[in-house]
Amino acid sequence: MSALFNFQSLLLVILLLICTSTYIHNVVPSYMDRNKDGVLGIFWKFARVGERLSPYVSICCVVMAVSISKLLRLNGS
Repeated sequence: MSALFNFQSLLLVILLLICTSTYIHNVVPSYMDRNKDGVLGIFWKFARVGERLSPYVSICCVVMAVSISKLLRLNGS
């Protein structure tokens, strides 16, 4: 099933985008700052969210990991 139709998968994709964009912005800040506008500007915005709300994003990542591990355990995988 597509991540757009499953709410938990959509949240997982958004969390991964936030974490990845924040990491790339910390490693190569000039690349992200050059692309504030346009299509690549969304990654700059995700990086901003990750920088400013990092405690909440990390808590959401832990909650998502626990949720996925419980789901996998229930399915027997």
